[in-house]
Amino acid sequence: MREYHLNYTKDRLAAPLPIWRAHVDRDQWVATAGEIASRGGRLVSLWSVERGAGTPVRGVCAAYAGDAGLLWVELESTDDSPTYPDLTQSFACANRMQRAVADLSDMHAEAAPDTRPWLDHGLWGINAHPLRHGPLDPPVSTGEGSGAYPFVRVAGDGVHEIAVGPVHAGIIEPGHFRFSVVGEKVLRLEEHLGYTHKGIERRFLDLPPMTAHRLAGRVSGDSTVAYCWAYCMALESVCDVEVPDRARWLRALMLERERVANHLGDLGALGNDAALAFGLAQFSRLREDWHRLSCEVFGHRFMMDAIEPGGLARDVGPAALDRLRSQCDAVGREVRALRLIYDDHAGLQDRFIGAGRVTPELAARLGLTGLAGRASGQVGDLRCDQPWEPYRQLGARRCTRQEGDVAARVAVRFDEVFESLRLQHELCANAPAGRVRHSLTLPAQAAAGAGWIEAWRGEVFVALEIDSEGRIVRCHCHDPSWQNWPVLEHAIIGNIVPDFPLINKSFNLSYSGHDL
Repeated sequence: MREYHLNYTKDRLAAPLPIWRAHVDRDQWVATAGEIASRGGRLVSLWSVERGAGTPVRGVCAAYAGDAGLLWVELESTDDSPTYPDLTQSFACANRMQRAVADLSDMHAEAAPDTRPWLDHGLWGINAHPLRHGPLDPPVSTGEGSGAYPFVRVAGDGVHEIAVGPVHAGIIEPGHFRFSVVGEKVLRLEEHLGYTHKGIERRFLDLPPMTAHRLAGRVSGDSTVAYCWAYCMALESVCDVEVPDRARWLRALMLERERVANHLGDLGALGNDAALAFGLAQFSRLREDWHRLSCEVFGHRFMMDAIEPGGLARDVGPAALDRLRSQCDAVGREVRALRLIYDDHAGLQDRFIGAGRVTPELAARLGLTGLAGRASGQVGDLRCDQPWEPYRQLGARRCTRQEGDVAARVAVRFDEVFESLRLQHELCANAPAGRVRHSLTLPAQAAAGAGWIEAWRGEVFVALEIDSEGRIVRCHCHDPSWQNWPVLEHAIIGNIVPDFPLINKSFNLSYSGHDL
């Protein structure tokens, strides 16, 4: 996919990454998906749009990734009950995205293999679709609730079901997992999510574009830097504004600190789930020190709101950069020692190796992305594939494995920690001087922009549309967990029930980023 050889006109968005936008008809909608899939491209996201008052223009959009960059296509419809061609024949991961579009916007994929509600748990009312124009009706309980969700049943001698969640025995977000098992062996897992739906995409419509980055940064707290940067990238492309070089370098520094913080936390939790409490204690200590220094330097433990449209909320001085660089060196030494312990611990490796295996072939077919994809032979990493500044200068190295099990996902996390620490060392040492923010002016006409960032889980994508009055018409935020949650259902098949917490943590997918 070095070029998009498609027979329609594409407009290049003013973004630091190669991003195009095009309007298509129904035939082109299907042909585009088929052609991109045949060339090894990926479906990044799928969402609906609605513009104008009175009789609004409605449509459905899809974003595709390939070697040439990202292609945003839109299919418009003027029907009262618009439909669009199903994409699951080309991309299996489109299934739940299409179901979410139906719940949120009352637009339905024709002949889709699965039309069950996804985000609507029976509380929205028959005609209440949160992203339709006009006032929202208050929630109306049908009396059925999520208990009426039609899970797929598995029948046979000795088969029984185990229902787990949505309330869990721990401080985690809610999600329902329905296991079909024989003894302890899992035959099938089916998830039901949407319990943390917060109306974020609807809320964007009421916010000024210049302040909505704060909402984007709260889509998923463990990825606040990635979402805020992606939103700002989209808004900056709308305004056709270049971000100062120093701001780019410090944004990348924060993104890499966010990556390391999450890997440290997950490596400790994975050790704990395999009965190595020592690992949890040591990695938790490192992660806490990491967050404390982030708070001192950037004003927040998670670096929330440190990125603003046009650049940064504040600069970082030389002394602070030296402290960050020294911490990278110290943490690198400790993580190397801990990796030796993990690799040499027979009991730990017995739990990790072979558990939750996703083969490269299955990963490619289901669209597994991010660090979980790279542990299953998928090489996608935007920092390497579409390197924007400063990654183009830094030469980020991709970290991959082929085995696709818990051990491989742990190995990728360790490798990414070391690579991220190397990048941070370069970012601290060589950040250019200069200002950290440029002012933005909204255009006088309607405009669109997109942001595309390699977060620690995988690709975070934001599509933003502004009207001629300077109001947000649509802001769609996409988390890589949309692609990866369905793969988790396959990863557990053939494993035993007690291994599910370990396998689940090796993916560590977002509920909040999924349930917008």
